[in-house]
Amino acid sequence: MKIAVFPGSFDPFTLAHKDLVDRSLSLFDKIYVAIGINSSKKGMMAFEKRKSAIEAVYTNSEQITVDLFSGLTIDYCTSVGAQFILRGLRNTNDFIYEDAIAQNNLILAPHIETYFLLSRSGTAHISSTIVRDIFVNGGTIDKLVPQEVIDFLR
Repeated sequence: MKIAVFPGSFDPFTLAHKDLVDRSLSLFDKIYVAIGINSSKKGMMAFEKRKSAIEAVYTNSEQITVDLFSGLTIDYCTSVGAQFILRGLRNTNDFIYEDAIAQNNLILAPHIETYFLLSRSGTAHISSTIVRDIFVNGGTIDKLVPQEVIDFLR
């Protein structure tokens, strides 16, 4: 069974995140959307609310499990039996950052491979940081996040 972990803060989960997960469903038998808990960061959405919002997006998919984790991603992968980490790339800056993490993860856990998926041109401009800024300042985010997430933000 091919199991992947898609780790992130998902504050909030965007249409770009959804696109990556949806496109990877044919690659993996099981995908854990793993929300990393960083207690030193104050997020817009509480961790449990993020989890519930993403679960609402994938309510009809047995292939997707949404979970919270803390610590190293590779340790979480080991705990759920995942052999793959799924990461999205929007641009060359993302590649440089993600490549360094992937190389270090290979040193720490050579049995866990990182798969990169390029963002589609229609979603490459979307980031949680930008979405948060638009939302906090009263802008419309309905073309940036799934409706289920908007429901949890209201």
